[in-house]
Amino acid sequence: MFGASLSGFLLGLSMIVAIGAQNAFVLRQGLRREHVFAVCLACALSDAVLITAGISGFGLVGVAVPWIEPVMRYGGALFLAAYGLRSFRAAFFSQGGLSPSEAVGQDLARTLATCLAFTWLNPHVYLDTVVLLGSISTQYGPDKAAFGAGAGTASFLFFFALGYGARLLRPVFARPGSWRVLDVLIGMTMCGLALKLAV
Repeated sequence: MFGASLSGFLLGLSMIVAIGAQNAFVLRQGLRREHVFAVCLACALSDAVLITAGISGFGLVGVAVPWIEPVMRYGGALFLAAYGLRSFRAAFFSQGGLSPSEAVGQDLARTLATCLAFTWLNPHVYLDTVVLLGSISTQYGPDKAAFGAGAGTASFLFFFALGYGARLLRPVFARPGSWRVLDVLIGMTMCGLALKLAV
């Protein structure tokens, strides 16, 4: 049982560490110290739900309802492209660094809506959690729940470490140039993912 949990933890961690739309958003929120707990919790709980669905056999839904995949793919591409363009706009037109007294943040509802969109409109998250982790979990037989718990634990650990660890970089992002670089990198990541989804 411990071996299944450890395998799930290591595999889940290896899949989530790569920079992506969701991770970039969590990093940005952590740097700005805006709704960090809620954002990290929303991401981790979403992953837990998707992993649970995967190990429960819901990966077959795509076979039963074939129109879901293209709708999710193009909808996700459109959302990522729009957010990427918004990041490019911020990079070229924003003048300030990270100053908490001057920063104008979004309310909690809008922030969570954006966060959940990054998770649930991204078809790759379904491939990683529902399909891949779900199919690998079958190798662990009666211990597949332990495998899923390990993967879910990795998700919780990673998102909270990223969200709260980002504050260590705040002195760097007090300079306007650093924010511009981050916004350009986020824009490139989002638009690259959007293009990958679309084609």
